[in-house]
Amino acid sequence: MSSQRVFIDGHVGTTGLRIRDWLTGRKDLELLTSPDEARKDPVARREMIQACDIAVLCLPDEAAVEASKWAEDSPTRVLDASTAHRVAKDWTYGLPELVPEQRDAIRAAKRVSNPGCYPSAFLLCVRPLLDAGLLAAKTPISLHALSGYTGGGRPLIEKWEAAQNGLLSLPFEAPYALDTVHKHIPEMHTYSGLTKAPQFVPAVGPFACGMRVEIPIHAHWLGGEVSDSRIAEALADRYAGEPFVRVHPLQPRGSFDDRSFDPQACNDTNRIEIHPVSNPSGHVLLIAILDNLGKGAAGVAIQNLNLMLGCDETSGLAR
Repeated sequence: MSSQRVFIDGHVGTTGLRIRDWLTGRKDLELLTSPDEARKDPVARREMIQACDIAVLCLPDEAAVEASKWAEDSPTRVLDASTAHRVAKDWTYGLPELVPEQRDAIRAAKRVSNPGCYPSAFLLCVRPLLDAGLLAAKTPISLHALSGYTGGGRPLIEKWEAAQNGLLSLPFEAPYALDTVHKHIPEMHTYSGLTKAPQFVPAVGPFACGMRVEIPIHAHWLGGEVSDSRIAEALADRYAGEPFVRVHPLQPRGSFDDRSFDPQACNDTNRIEIHPVSNPSGHVLLIAILDNLGKGAAGVAIQNLNLMLGCDETSGLAR
């Protein structure tokens, strides 16, 4: 089979660089690259998009909307890593494990929107519980998430790595975007099945990559009928056989210590680990660990790319 042509528009950005690095050496793909002097030239970019089989857009939202339109009058398929199209009705949401039929939808789609890092973790924890009838759609849900500073792109990277700011020696997590409606809320709400948008409390830590998402579920909303073991079983059943989702069994009391749930435990992989944690009060805490630039960005982009091109879904991805 001849190599399929992939163009990464925005290959020097954080996500684009990781995608390019992980695709380098693939014999089944031909990576098209604009010369440095033409990297921001709209004419050159448009020509490259129309010449490839799949264009991967690693661009700011406004630029991604413009670039996606360049593919409309060509056979080129588009995978957009921005937030611009994640809840657009004519785009397919690119979280392969969301529901059983999602992979087939991604395989057939001309336009796929890559999911966000925080929503990937939230949705993979919450959606199976609603689908199984263990949580009602009206349940109020909140989540706290800790991410490495690369999750905010170049501006946040420069802020955290600037020596004069001293942030890399910060002995605690820093609050992040607490006074805004975070851009990831719409996809969390749209694809979870919840009738109300979740409350989201993000934070940034003094490390480059890694993410820990914590979703507390109050005993009241389990109604005394749904046990921690039923939640753990529902998650394990839903992701049985999934190559990139690992559900840990419930652990006995006293199993956790100060080093448990390291947000960097899945770094440099496309793996997400889900830990159901029980409490004697009846509350349940769901903890998800992933690499914000792996399963949270570049890794799932390659997973989607593999599906769209008819390749082995796991090609080029570490587990």
